[in-house]
Amino acid sequence: MNRDRIVYLDYNATTPVDARVQEAMLPYFSVYFANPASRLHMPGRQAADAVERARAQVADLIQADPAQIVFTSGATEALNWAIKGLAWAHPERRHVLTVATEHKAVLEACRWLSRQGWELTILGVDREGRFSLAELEAALRPDTLLVAVMWANNETGLIHPVAEVVRIARSRGVYVLTDATQAVGKIPVDVRRAEVDLLAASAHKFYGPKGVGFLYIRRGVRLEPLLHGGGHESGWRSGTLNTPSIVGLGKAAEIARQDMAAEAERLRALRDELEQTLLALGAERNGAAEPRLPHVINVRFPGVRNDQLARALPEMAFSTGSACSTGNPLPSHVLRAMGLSAKAAIESIRISLGRFTSREEIAFAQKRFAEVVPELAAAASV
Repeated sequence: MNRDRIVYLDYNATTPVDARVQEAMLPYFSVYFANPASRLHMPGRQAADAVERARAQVADLIQADPAQIVFTSGATEALNWAIKGLAWAHPERRHVLTVATEHKAVLEACRWLSRQGWELTILGVDREGRFSLAELEAALRPDTLLVAVMWANNETGLIHPVAEVVRIARSRGVYVLTDATQAVGKIPVDVRRAEVDLLAASAHKFYGPKGVGFLYIRRGVRLEPLLHGGGHESGWRSGTLNTPSIVGLGKAAEIARQDMAAEAERLRALRDELEQTLLALGAERNGAAEPRLPHVINVRFPGVRNDQLARALPEMAFSTGSACSTGNPLPSHVLRAMGLSAKAAIESIRISLGRFTSREEIAFAQKRFAEVVPELAAAASV
């Protein structure tokens, strides 16, 4: 392995654009560049056809109907729209419920609603990151509008029982939104089987471009638009479509659907090899071992600050916080919600493998952790 190359172990933060995705996108910058809304001429129809092909590719990935997919700038926009748009469409239902370990895009959107007069319940979790289905059911009220529960946690990889949440909520007439940003393209996500009402994801988490994502909207769900204008996307979201990125999203979805099973098996084996080494070095796992995303490790090295570890391993890239909060010096809100102290949280790191992680890179990471961790632990104990 080229020792000048950084070993990238932060795929939950973002992924590189797959070369096949980039190739699919390129013609739509300069050859098929027309506005897909301009369907009365051939260039516009060519762009529109590309958008609809991408919509079908995304729908196939999550077992949806293409008409249920609306393109957005990413999961943050999709989640904000789902939460706020649902509340605006149902102003008589003034209670929403979510979980303490959700992504900030969900938590902050819900907190914004609470400042506008909605009541908010945030469920706690146990040491493994699990919330109680019984507590969730008990927290539902006659005026509960929405339960927002992520499909898989971005920091620990824990997979939540979304279908069970839907079963409980549906019996009470409550909508369910799931942030599937870390799950889509990594593990099977089937909206028909789970019966969720709303689902959000971003292309850049599964080897597509940044700045594009989607919201799945189950038939019959009423939302007020977040963006008003020319009535694009069947009136759901106004604004000229980002055709190249949408094409890239579609291609990334197609590749993920084809390769997902084999890739998950490969990554699980590599993850387990590396995790075993880290645990042997004295690391403690944060969160449940299963059910977990096949590529995610979250561990704590007692006595070793994560920033010290990152500085000691400049040839490796891993996360000392959540995927979208790396500039935030505060301890992870996910780990704190799981009961870790502030000190334990800043002794924790997240490693996430991906499509281009090689066995050679994992062997190198094992070697370097084995060299560095004992030194830092010894220095901390002095």
